Formats: sequence, structure tokens, C-alpha cells
Amino acid sequence: MPEEQFLILHLHELLQYLNRRGAATFLTVAQHGVIGEMRQTIDVTYLADTVVLLRFFEAMGRVRRAMSVVKKRSGGHEDTIREFSIDGNGLRLGEPLESFQGVLRGEPTYVGGAAPLLGHGC
Repeated sequence: MPEEQFLILHLHELLQYLNRRGAATFLTVAQHGVIGEMRQTIDVTYLADTVVLLRFFEAMGRVRRAMSVVKKRSGGHEDTIREFSIDGNGLRLGEPLESFQGVLRGEPTYVGGAAPLLGHGC
């Protein structure tokens, strides 16, 4: 697209069309930066009914993955940040990361208490 505004308009119309056809649509937005500040070239979150943030973070000398629902247009949703892993048995979610701050920034700080991290086999 020549300009960002045309891309947003095109995506909006495409999503409306798919919604009228009864299709569930998943948008994936790649963000620049793996650890620390993340930037995205375009913001389409206002078009989405639900936004799930997947994030890498470092803790206990390992690269880990965190998941959080940051937006759900209708109804309530859990607002915790949880570690997740995907292996041969499928998706595993850990307990809320209540012992850490800064996980979504990719720079967590351990603030005490039990560290509810998934085991070594993740």
C-alpha cells in the first residue's frame, strides 16, 4: 500500500466483509525488537475484538515466553500475565507471573515470593 491510511482502510473493509460472511479472522502483527522496547510499523489493534500479546522475556538465565490478553471488546477477560510453552503435548500455561514486574517490556524484575515459572523441560 502506498500509505498507511490506505492499508488501514483496506483492512477495515476486508474484516467487515469476512465478518458478514461469518468468518473468524486472526491478524498477526510482527513487532520490531525481541527483548526490551517493541515497536510495530502499523497499529491495527482498534480493528480487533481481542488482542493477545505474546512476548519473550528473560528470567533465571533462560529465554521464556509470556502471554496476556490486553483487550477483549465484549465481556470480561483475565488480566494476568502467564508464562507459556508449546511442546509435543501442546500448549501449557503457567501460573500468573505475580513475582515479576516488567515482563511485557521484556525486562522483568523479580520482586519476591514464589517464582511460578514452568519447569526446565519447556
